[in-house]
Amino acid sequence: MVDWKTGDGVSGIADPAEVDAAFERGEWPLGTAVIALAFNCSLEEASPRIVRATRLPDRHQRWFAFTAVAVAARLNGALTPELYAVLRAAGLQGTAEDAIRDTLTFVPYRDLPPWLKRMRLRLAVVDKLDYWRLVVTYAAEDAWKALRRRRS
Repeated sequence: MVDWKTGDGVSGIADPAEVDAAFERGEWPLGTAVIALAFNCSLEEASPRIVRATRLPDRHQRWFAFTAVAVAARLNGALTPELYAVLRAAGLQGTAEDAIRDTLTFVPYRDLPPWLKRMRLRLAVVDKLDYWRLVVTYAAEDAWKALRRRRS
């Protein structure tokens, strides 16, 4: 049995009906419960509950719900159209960024929706530019330190 107040036993949740009942009662921690569903249930069973959890009012619980999206992508190598829609609506800001990046990592490129394929290409460019910016920054810092040591 799950103690919803402390979260004890949440990791063993495998019954979607139990999570549905918790949603109806407004119990906590639903975000953590959907992570357990992502581990213990099929993607089709877990998906509607994960989508519902991404709309929870508590920011931390929404973060857990997006973690469940990432777990589903890792375990299944795919997401449902509803989960893709949730990621698209959330965008790269805030709680969904890690879920989007995990989806891009674990779902084959050919299976991604077109908007996510475009995002993958854009992120590849942005990440490469960040890498080169850091390389130049570190090189400039090292050169400055060497110059200051030489002057001393």
